[in-house]
Amino acid sequence: MRLKTKLLNHTYQFHNLNDVMAKANEEKTGDSLAGIGAASAAERVAAKVVLAEVTLKELRENPCIPYEEDEITRLEEDAVEKEAFSKISSMSVGEFREFLLAADAKTIASIRGGLTAEMIAAVTKLMSNMNLVCIAAKMPVTATCNTTIGLPGVFAGRLQPNNAKDDIRGIMASVYEGISYGIGDAVIGLNPVSDDVDTVQRILGEFTRFMETWDIPTQNCVLAHVTTQMEALKRPGTTMDLMFQSLAGTEDANRGFGISLELMDEAYACMKERKHSRGPNFMYFETGQGSELSLEAHHGVDQVTLEARCYAMAKRYHPFLVNTVVGFIGPEYLYDGKQTIRAGLEDHFMGKLTGIPMGVDCCHTNHMDSDQNDSDNLALLVAMAGGNYIMGIPLADDVMLMNQTTSFHDIASIREVTGKRPIREFEQAMERLGILEDGHLTERAGDPSIFWKGGAL
Repeated sequence: MRLKTKLLNHTYQFHNLNDVMAKANEEKTGDSLAGIGAASAAERVAAKVVLAEVTLKELRENPCIPYEEDEITRLEEDAVEKEAFSKISSMSVGEFREFLLAADAKTIASIRGGLTAEMIAAVTKLMSNMNLVCIAAKMPVTATCNTTIGLPGVFAGRLQPNNAKDDIRGIMASVYEGISYGIGDAVIGLNPVSDDVDTVQRILGEFTRFMETWDIPTQNCVLAHVTTQMEALKRPGTTMDLMFQSLAGTEDANRGFGISLELMDEAYACMKERKHSRGPNFMYFETGQGSELSLEAHHGVDQVTLEARCYAMAKRYHPFLVNTVVGFIGPEYLYDGKQTIRAGLEDHFMGKLTGIPMGVDCCHTNHMDSDQNDSDNLALLVAMAGGNYIMGIPLADDVMLMNQTTSFHDIASIREVTGKRPIREFEQAMERLGILEDGHLTERAGDPSIFWKGGAL
């Protein structure tokens, strides 16, 4: 490989492919703090020039972490389909970018099996934000749990009724409000304060009772650690539609999360046997740029490439939902709104190119140089890019996780602006309840007392 180039009478020499990949990345504070990012805009451009000439074959032959040292590297290399790879192996990264811009969805799908995370991350670094939106928009990825997500013209929402005390009355008050705005078709999914089996089983049961009482077709999930959910599944009467886990892009970082491929294989098998949902896709994963750096398990690899490796791992388990929680970790990895918007579009694009059903949590922490307008901008761009779903939280303020994200109103507004609709079966339930009519909210919308019994919770 040619690892140097001359730009404005200065020769830029890069140490290895990881060095090129890191310095070709758009500016991220995580890469800078790790000491691997470009020192200047000129060096970033030089790295992009070099990267554009690297072939996909060379990327496959030079994984960012050696095959012998990391189980995710082994997973993605062993999964490469020979025939699909043969169609693209001789392309340079620059040529692959042009291919994706011109190709239709069927053509892109035909080569997905030949891609590794490094190839996906590399081409992402050469894309503009508009490229990321335009290409992702023509790559629909569907999945089916109780309902089907990802169909064209659909924009779904995760109803996230988090509560600082796991108080069931407070949780259900948020559920009632979210459903009253037509939100919750992706999943009714709670981040619990207490990671214990009793909490998981109790809240899942409450969600199921609500869904069955009002005949609302969706999915439930309590986002506890996967081992806690497995224990809950072993109890009689547990009604779990989706199993959740956070993923990282290296074996060492996943160890910090308390997981491994072996454990996730076991969890998948357990869920397949005992799940309450009907469809073939019953896993839910969350990721986000920077987690490997915060765990000091990044191996000198940039955060975009590591994020792409998360999606390679997620794909193994045929998920129903994958969500990048962009901006959640904080300014140590994504400093401001500009970096966060870029990261959200990168992640969404990489997930879709990998072939998994992607959503984005358009969020920010309060110590970032970012605000609600940045989250609004990202949410609108994700909708234009064909994103499967975003988060719906009361007033966009997560009182448990202590970050700012998107609200029930935001999802309803985006649907109104774009003409997109909820998942069809869910929409029919909202029409039956008088909340939606022909894709629009009615005067009854936003009134959670629809679900009160006797006027009280």
